[in-house]
Amino acid sequence: MEAYDFGLLILRVVLGLTMAAHGYNKFFGGGRIPGTAGWFESIGMKPGMLHARIAATAEIAAGLGLAVGLLTPVPAAGFVALMLVAAWTVHRKNGFFIVKEGWEYNLVLAAAAVSVGATGAGKYSLDHLLFSGAAFYDYLHGWWGLVIALGLGLIGGIGQLAIFYRPPAPAEQS
Repeated sequence: MEAYDFGLLILRVVLGLTMAAHGYNKFFGGGRIPGTAGWFESIGMKPGMLHARIAATAEIAAGLGLAVGLLTPVPAAGFVALMLVAAWTVHRKNGFFIVKEGWEYNLVLAAAAVSVGATGAGKYSLDHLLFSGAAFYDYLHGWWGLVIALGLGLIGGIGQLAIFYRPPAPAEQS
């Protein structure tokens, strides 16, 4: 077992399960989907119910996809899109640092996921197990992995914000 591949495994599993836990919590924790939907409405992501379901599903899918290393740049792109939307809609006004509920954590998760997309999932992944001999394996790491993870993630996040985000008027914010 090489340290490089084991290190990637640790990073993927921790990042992935952290993101999946956030999605699970939206479905089954606290206010569940209706509570999450109401909160999404309050921050300007409308319709809230649609976005609550999309966010929870995307967090679970991207998290588990990264954790097992399946088509790695695609779940990494999911991280970028999710964290871009979260940073813009919730954390931007609070500045950078997480201690003041800023966007620092969002940046770290997105950057770590993009880095995994660029380096590849490593030998201990479904990518390696299923696709290491396939012609498109080169698209699952390196410059292609970086471009897919970052590009697709930015397109997804910016697209979602442009289409659905309608910031509440200052009097509407709670």
